[in-house]
Amino acid sequence: MKKHVEVVAGILQYQDRFLAVQRAESPLSYVSQKWEFPGGKVEQGESLIEALKRELQEELTITIDHADFLLTIEHRYPDFDITLHCFLCQLNTPDIDLNVHIDQRWLQRDQLFSVDWAEADIPAVDRLHFVIDNKVGG
Repeated sequence: MKKHVEVVAGILQYQDRFLAVQRAESPLSYVSQKWEFPGGKVEQGESLIEALKRELQEELTITIDHADFLLTIEHRYPDFDITLHCFLCQLNTPDIDLNVHIDQRWLQRDQLFSVDWAEADIPAVDRLHFVIDNKVGG
């Protein structure tokens, strides 16, 4: 039986841009140097929001006040299955520290597909497009 991992991701927004971060090189080619929304594993006894706040503090040295649930993604990688809970978070500054990732980009809507996303994050990028379009159009 494949390992199952439950993770959270923060879709961080500053003005009209969204943060993408790049993973380091990995022996797992399907995640090596791919782009993702920052976040990580939910630890035993943690709520999703507690895990999100902890992971964003660890990875980016930021504190979030509020997170809006966006969607949950179930994805199967060759070596493990992932349940990814995505939250939209507004930031007051684009200033972050990269403590885990090797690169960062603040992307506008039309740039979201300019990076090579990890497969599990692609449905979140699609949903983000939909949300942005409906806010602009509505």
